[in-house]
Amino acid sequence: MEIPEPLWAPVPMFRSTPGVVSQVPNREDHFRVLAGYALANTAQAEVVHLWLGFLVFLRYQIYYGYPLQTYLEYPIIIAQDAILLLLILRFSGNMKRALFYAVTFWGGWYVLTLRKWIIDLAMNLCTFISAASKLAQLQCLWQTKDSGQVSALTWSMSAYTCATRIFTTVMTTNDLAVLIRFIIMLILNIWVTATILHYRKIKKTD
Repeated sequence: MEIPEPLWAPVPMFRSTPGVVSQVPNREDHFRVLAGYALANTAQAEVVHLWLGFLVFLRYQIYYGYPLQTYLEYPIIIAQDAILLLLILRFSGNMKRALFYAVTFWGGWYVLTLRKWIIDLAMNLCTFISAASKLAQLQCLWQTKDSGQVSALTWSMSAYTCATRIFTTVMTTNDLAVLIRFIIMLILNIWVTATILHYRKIKKTD
């Protein structure tokens, strides 16, 4: 009696030793793949949180007719985050999600101003959304214990921007919700910067 051939066969995907292809990935290969997926998902979640937070903040400022100088940089930041998100989706093989994010962006832009209480509530939640993105970055740093390619200069500039925005908000709109947002962002940006410098110092000593 002949034994039928299997309908599928394992495809060689990993190289366990130089010059030899193995059908069974070793433990190091598993860790490498899982780490790659974890970093990609963390980066995607962080960018989405930032993107939504900036979107709500920009819509809030426009809705209340605040001066242009109080939110001039946000359209540029939103465009940069959109490009970054597309790149992350492209290289992680999740381009199908791009349509979902695009619909969320355009739909949210109009829904936010249907009622005054919606934009006010969204602005308060916006602070927590933006804070969540900073905490996600901190969690990533704590897990890896390595600052990697994270720029301390970029985060310190973000802290400086928040500090200047606190000053301009006090001098122009004096909006309490906006002030609370920038104060929290300032604290978290300083925290991330300090964490980056801490792990970079440890790496140098090792």
